[in-house]
Amino acid sequence: MEQINYFSAFLIGLAGGVHCVGMCGGIVSALRMVTPKDKPALPFTLAYNIGRIISYTLAGAITGALGKMASDFVPVASYALSILSAVMVFLLACYLGKWWTGLTALESVGKHLFRYIQPVSKRFLPFKTPFSAIPYGFIWGWLPCGLVYSTLTWSLAAGSAIQGAGIMLCFGLGTLPTLLAVSTGSQYIIQGFKHSAVRQCIAVAMALYAAYLIYGALS
Repeated sequence: MEQINYFSAFLIGLAGGVHCVGMCGGIVSALRMVTPKDKPALPFTLAYNIGRIISYTLAGAITGALGKMASDFVPVASYALSILSAVMVFLLACYLGKWWTGLTALESVGKHLFRYIQPVSKRFLPFKTPFSAIPYGFIWGWLPCGLVYSTLTWSLAAGSAIQGAGIMLCFGLGTLPTLLAVSTGSQYIIQGFKHSAVRQCIAVAMALYAAYLIYGALS
């Protein structure tokens, strides 16, 4: 079951590329402006994304540990968290399909916290080496995002800090191809993710998967 969750988290990150293009595409494109002109951009982009994925993994470890503590003290909590994580996947499907955008309320809450963290990232600009892009990416990994918040509920129900970290690591790796495509200017992939038919197909598939998860949690 763990392997299914890890693979599913990767697929959600991959499918969420439709959201990543709009949410982080501008940030990734802007990174080219602070990258040395005489050096290839790819190492800096990879370093930035490594930092971002590390932040997701850390957040997954924290939420996984919190979920484990809740389950130890309240046995029914594990079932409640499983149902919550399945419902959040459904809400994410609604969010991606633009059927209902209530998850933006969670993002607005995160924005209040992020505004205190974001100024720290300026200390690492402009990039001198790819290593300086890692802490910058780590900070921007905490950017308020409904996609990330929805996947974090899986970490809550994962059962441990290690499994929670694994879920968010796989999710982060799933988001990587899209953001690399944005960085390299692969317009074919970018436009594909932006197409309304692609967005709706992804949203419907995620909604069906959410229904499967809800059924499994209730069973």
